[in-house]
Amino acid sequence: MKDINLTAIVPIFNEEKYLFDSVTRLQKTNIFNEIILIDNCSTDESFAIAQNLKEKDSSISVLQTNTNSGKASAVQLGLNFVKTSHVITHDADLEYFPEDIVEMFEVAKMHPNDLILGSRIIGNKERKKVYFTTYFGNRILSIMFSFINRYKVSDISTCYQMYSLKNIQKLSLNEKGFGMELEVLSKFIKLGIEIIEVPIKYEGRSYSEGKKIKLSDALNIAFKMIKYSKLNLFS
Repeated sequence: MKDINLTAIVPIFNEEKYLFDSVTRLQKTNIFNEIILIDNCSTDESFAIAQNLKEKDSSISVLQTNTNSGKASAVQLGLNFVKTSHVITHDADLEYFPEDIVEMFEVAKMHPNDLILGSRIIGNKERKKVYFTTYFGNRILSIMFSFINRYKVSDISTCYQMYSLKNIQKLSLNEKGFGMELEVLSKFIKLGIEIIEVPIKYEGRSYSEGKKIKLSDALNIAFKMIKYSKLNLFS
């Protein structure tokens, strides 16, 4: 088996309250060759915190977007600088737990060409769901996605997608916001790339704590589901 290595891309927008702890969690896993922090035109102290983290750890690099065009734009910028065989996106808040990435990485070593998906649905990991409507909406959308694409996926909106750099570079990505996860899943299925789901922990935060996804994002995802599905031959 060929050795694989891993980069974490961390998109940041106004996460001064959580950024330091979030990146520290990543560092403690000791599995990343590089951590790329991408500030998406934050108006708080996020960029300064990112720079400070970089100064203390040579494996961290910091980029900044020219405009705030959405999370996916920041991730796509980071992909241009990845030097490892594999990559995963980690949100700058504290909703996800990097120790789950360790488990996902072990699976990736056995299945380096597949997409390893961290699912907040399957398994018995501890999860805190703040809003039932958000959870229920994701379940319905995931069922719809599975039906339309004839491929079962339990959690289409999870942040944790681990894939090889060569595979993600095959895609022409269009999404700028929260729809990128859906676009990647859809296009990987079209390429015949297998999706392996791994249970992960999750601790949802409230809107008062900085949660950004809204009902309009869910409606947008439903629209994009059709756009990128197997039913649409032009996506």
